[in-house]
Order: sequence, then structure tokens, then C-alpha cells
Amino acid sequence: MFTRPSPVSVPDAEQHWVDTVTALADTFRATVADDDAAARLPVEHLRALAESGLDAAFLPVEHGGEGLSYATLGTVVRILAARHPAVATVWLMHIGAAHALASAAPGDQAAFFAGELRAGKRFSNALSEPAGGNHFLASQQDADPAPDGWTLTGRKLFISGSEIADHLFLSARVDGHPAFFGVTVDDTVSFPPIDETMGMRATRSRSIVFEGTPLRRDRLCAVPAADYANLITVGFGFISLGIAESALDALRETARKDKGGSRLADASWVAQEVGMAWTELQAALLLAERTAWLADQGSPEAMPAASEAKLLANEVAKKTAALAVRIGGGGGYLLRSPIQRIFRDAQAGALMAYSVPFSQELIGGGLLRG
Repeated sequence: MFTRPSPVSVPDAEQHWVDTVTALADTFRATVADDDAAARLPVEHLRALAESGLDAAFLPVEHGGEGLSYATLGTVVRILAARHPAVATVWLMHIGAAHALASAAPGDQAAFFAGELRAGKRFSNALSEPAGGNHFLASQQDADPAPDGWTLTGRKLFISGSEIADHLFLSARVDGHPAFFGVTVDDTVSFPPIDETMGMRATRSRSIVFEGTPLRRDRLCAVPAADYANLITVGFGFISLGIAESALDALRETARKDKGGSRLADASWVAQEVGMAWTELQAALLLAERTAWLADQGSPEAMPAASEAKLLANEVAKKTAALAVRIGGGGGYLLRSPIQRIFRDAQAGALMAYSVPFSQELIGGGLLRG
């Protein structure tokens, strides 16, 4: 993939992490097709990222990390998503949950969760639920009072990487209000048979059932500070951007093949379509990079900007993948072609919360209300 210089860049002191991830991601690419076909969670790749020190480096400095920038976060996610989207998605959920707990849990528990991340333990999010719809941060499940806090009986949906998680960042309703907890997976947590999706299959996104799961009072998270930007929210758009890049790479390879003395790359309509796809991708990337820049400035505008960036990135990924299908023709439908997988993966971002329609309503409604 070609690149253009950007006004938002990874700090020089953090560039070695980008180099490390790039080298690892190039090896992850070798299993992406098989992992998708088998709906196999790429545990060894996730472990390699943790063993490189990357996970711990994203922790706040006070918890033994390097407090890596959001600019680096976005770049890392995009690089991973271009090679292995499931790795990018599960890793972002993991590091986002761990970072949230290390930042918002009470002091000793924040230190505990940070220590668990440094020790290589896995984290996931337990937020979406059957009655939640798009309002996945406003839980509809009431926690029951217990001597040391509360308990939860219910179900969470679409939890990526949950079957290898040691700890969860979980939402529930306490006294009528949304609340968030750090929860350690125990025998009150179970996993029903997985209902596989068509796209992003190697995330192993699945349901979790809770039966009287303890929600400890000392693990009740504080309301995030106004200048705190959630890593998942900032990073989400970069997943779709990486997928869009892989779609452009795949269609370019297809278009440049010689077929009886002619190439699709020489057709005027192909060049026109690819030119627009490339330009739209650059626009979406700049919007996502601006979000990372705002987050690095501690601006309260980062979260609204993240909704805009995700919305555009999701749509660009879908449009670019659809173009790859058009250029790939019937060959793009064959299982051996990466285009069919990229097309399926490209749909995922628009469905993940906040979904594209919900994001459109949030953004448009805000503008109309002034």
C-alpha cells in the first residue's frame, strides 16, 4: 500500500513499537485465511504481541507502562487489521478493557489489573446485551444486592476473545444507573455453544452467561475523567481502515494480472474507481488520525470525533471491499481468493457499536439541535 505523509505522526520514541508490530503482523498474515475458515481464535498471535511488551507499554506510567500515545494505538491497530483483522479486533478489545480497569478501578484494584496485564493475563469486554440494542453502554440488566456488593444474572452478547479472557470489563445497572466493574472469570461464568458469524469469524465473538456472578464493591469503577479517551472508541475506526487498505491491495494485485494480453489495471473505469477509493481512504484516515491527536491532547472533543471517524471508516471499508469484488469478478468469490474474506470482514465495523445508523443519528441529531 502506498502512503502519504500525515500531520499526525507516531512520536519518535514510540516508533520502535510500530516496527515491532509491523514485523509481527507480517507473520500473522500467513494464517489469516486458515483462521477465518476454521473460526479459530489466533491465540499464538495475541500471545506474541503480549510477549513483545506491547500490551504492558500501553498501561499508564503510574502502573508500570509507557503510556503510549493514541497516535501509536491507531497506527498499531491499522497495521494489524490490514494483515489479520481478527487479531486487531481482539487485541483492541483486550487492551481497551485492561486500560479502562487500570484507569478507573479503585486504587488497589487498578494496580491489580495492571499487574495481571503485565503478567500476560487476558481481558475482554462484557457490555452488549439482548435488551441493550445500540445503547450498549446503558445496561438494561439490574444487579442484585449482595453483602460485598452485588451479583449479576444475565447474558452478554458478541464478546470477542471471551473464551480466553481471565478478566472482564462488565456493565450492569445498579440502583437504576449504569455501572462498570472489573470481574474475574470464575465458575459462575459459562459460554453457550458459539453462533458463528459470516465475517470476522476468528474473533470467536460469542455470548457469555452469568449466574450470580459477584460484582465486588471494591471493583466498581469510577466515572471516567472528562479528559479520558477510551482506547477502543479511538481505535475502532482504524480496524476498518486497515481492512480497506487490504481491499485495495487485493484489487490492485488482481487488476495488474495479465489475462491474454490485457489487464484490468489499464482500463479507464478501473483507474477512476481506484482513484476515488484511494482518496476516500485518505480522507477517512485523516479523520481517524485527528481523533487520535485530540485524544493525545486530552480534549473532550476526542469522543465525538471518534464517532465521526468510525462512521466514515466503516463506510469506506465496505465501499472499497465492494469495489474489490467488482474488479475481482467471479474469481473474487472463490474461497482461495482473499477478496471474499475481506468483503465479509469489511461489514463488521459498521455493525459494531456504535453502529453506522446509530452514529449517523447521534451526529446528525446533534448538529440539528445545535
